[in-house]
Amino acid sequence: MWCRRLARLLEVPCWLGGSWRHRLPHGRRTVLAPAARWHHTAPESLKCAWQLHGDHLELRYADTLMRFDFVWLRDHCRSASCYNAKTNQRSLDTASVDLGIKPKAVRVDETTLFLTWPDGHVTRYGLEWLVKNSYEGQKQQVMHPRILWNAEIYRQAQVPSIDCRSFLETDEGLKEFLQNFLLYGIAFVENVTPTKEDTEILAERISLIRETIYGRMWYFTSDFSRGDTAYTKLALDRHTDTTYFQEPCGIQVFHCLKHEGTGGRTLLVDGFYAAEQVLRRAPDQFELLSKVPLKHEYVENVGDCHNHMIGVGPVLNVYPWNNELYLIRYNNYDRAVINTVPYDVVHRWYAAHRTLTAELRRPENELWVKLKPGKALFIDNWRVLHGREAFTGYRQLCGCYLTRDDVLNTARLLGLQA
Repeated sequence: MWCRRLARLLEVPCWLGGSWRHRLPHGRRTVLAPAARWHHTAPESLKCAWQLHGDHLELRYADTLMRFDFVWLRDHCRSASCYNAKTNQRSLDTASVDLGIKPKAVRVDETTLFLTWPDGHVTRYGLEWLVKNSYEGQKQQVMHPRILWNAEIYRQAQVPSIDCRSFLETDEGLKEFLQNFLLYGIAFVENVTPTKEDTEILAERISLIRETIYGRMWYFTSDFSRGDTAYTKLALDRHTDTTYFQEPCGIQVFHCLKHEGTGGRTLLVDGFYAAEQVLRRAPDQFELLSKVPLKHEYVENVGDCHNHMIGVGPVLNVYPWNNELYLIRYNNYDRAVINTVPYDVVHRWYAAHRTLTAELRRPENELWVKLKPGKALFIDNWRVLHGREAFTGYRQLCGCYLTRDDVLNTARLLGLQA
């Protein structure tokens, strides 16, 4: 999964100021300090040990070696004068902390770290809390657990659709739906009344609806009413939506209300699964796709619709502390002129893009679904690419975009990791 890191022994390349440079890995500093010795919670116990350095505390607990900057330790104090437990907000003015601060006393028992500061203030940290919230602990964890899939993996999983009534009226049905969505990036709701109004009620069960240049709820036909290939009967290659937004829409909802004709199946591809294959086979190309910034652009002048949207970001977006992929921005239709990459990098970027595209286009990675009235599809637009085959006849869809933060908020309130 995405907890795998790209190993770098001494240097990590990064994109700075229009050129490739190198920096020390995140968190690595050169510190000249007097020799320190390990202190243990008890002479007979090696469960926890610690030692002081010139600018940080080193702590070993639960098989994790952690390093905490002294300012960090003062800033995150959870005492009543520093942190409001009712609002879960910091009260301490971080800018008032002396950057050269050092504890004048340190004590550790079997469960708690105690720090006494020069002004006499005492900070207490649970050791389990420190493991969970340290940099070293975080880089071993996954922010969002997922099951990566190709078509066969998804079919064998037999992920159930959720009945509309259960989805709308019970926490159990809603939780099962959200768990499926978080794990696979897609989820279905069955037996939905095929109207725009009922689809809107469905969407609002988990999120605020995100209003965009396409409106709040939209009807989707092949009348070319918008300056977009989607408003035709042509086939659409796999892509993510709104790559030209600075923050692409998080979730997309599709509900086919009517189709009197042939074709029109929906294509779904797990972009994270494809990216994982690139990471395994060509880690340098994965890294390039995660570093090089690109522009995506949407220019529209049709009827009363006049828009010029530009979004900037790499194709693959990863959390820097653990290289967990959280967003893929892939849309060959809307990619703008590449003018953010120097000539000596752009050819390597094209090669990396070709490698990722080949993975995305492998037939075994393609999940084809025929959307029918009554079956609504929710897609994680930060992860799963969608497309369609060409169709004939009259085909009408409705749908909307959802606010990602609200969907994840709903999931967390139901006890899910999101």
